[in-house]
Amino acid sequence: MSTVRSERPAKPVRPEPPAEPTPPERPAKPVRLNWRIRLRRDRSLLLMTVPAIVLLLVFAYVPLFGVVTAFQEYDPLIGVWQSEWAGLYQFERLFGDPQFWEAMKNTLYLSFVQLILFFPVPIALALMLNSVISERVRNFIQSVVYLPHFFSWVLAITIFQQMLGGAGALNQFLRQHDLGTWDIMTNPDTFALLVTSQAVWKEAGWGIIVFLAALSAINSELYEAAAADGAGRMRRMWHITLPGLRGVIVLMLVLRLGNALSVGFEQFLIQREAVGHDAADVLDTFSFYYGIATGDYSYGAAAGLFKSVLSLLLIWGANRLAHVFGEDGLYRK
Repeated sequence: MSTVRSERPAKPVRPEPPAEPTPPERPAKPVRLNWRIRLRRDRSLLLMTVPAIVLLLVFAYVPLFGVVTAFQEYDPLIGVWQSEWAGLYQFERLFGDPQFWEAMKNTLYLSFVQLILFFPVPIALALMLNSVISERVRNFIQSVVYLPHFFSWVLAITIFQQMLGGAGALNQFLRQHDLGTWDIMTNPDTFALLVTSQAVWKEAGWGIIVFLAALSAINSELYEAAAADGAGRMRRMWHITLPGLRGVIVLMLVLRLGNALSVGFEQFLIQREAVGHDAADVLDTFSFYYGIATGDYSYGAAAGLFKSVLSLLLIWGANRLAHVFGEDGLYRK
């Protein structure tokens, strides 16, 4: 009798587990060089920075020691150590002085006028120069607009006097044609526009350097793609150029606001007698005339210290505002 063997069902084949993905290779850690090796490697660059560091120490940090005179009855004959301590007395005098508040008002007004009328000019000049195709023409225009920066304020104001003064070319032309005269250089009502036009003529060309460098960093392929899509010059400027300049514009605006109270000592000092102290006195000239010129050094130091603290608050506030709009400003958060 034969027996029939029953075949057992084959065991199901288990699928092999998927292979584990290989972890990505970690980037090699940068090798930290010894400070002696870095010093030997960068000695040429460090030597180049020594003159700038010395100038910064001598003219920026060492004079900070003189701030203590704002809290004294400083007498240069006996020195800082022997001068009598006055506490906040100089600041009480300062805040109770109507001339100080008049200078403060003039400073804020002139800063606002220059911010509105002067700050956009270098941006506009940079955009126009960037649109010039001929490199030779562009270099010639840059040289022309750079040149006034190297003139002193004495020479710049003399040129304006020869053109717009009482005996200048403009008034001589008006007299020859019986059109009267136009008082510009000695009119307190138009003094803000006068000093702003002088600043634009002298410094706007120098201010375009940063913006031209920022324009050169914008990818030219963006312009080619926009032109292929039919975007005109204005749309390319609005959607490519200005967004590319936004970070630099915000940075320069922060720096401008931090330096807003320093509207120009030499420029106002030269023209103060022509228009009167009511129109031309700013915080810098106030510190000079009512502090150094009269021998009241502690009073002038108090005015200078107040201006420095206010400038620091302005630049801090402007930088915080830049962070609100998503820009880095002077430093990242």
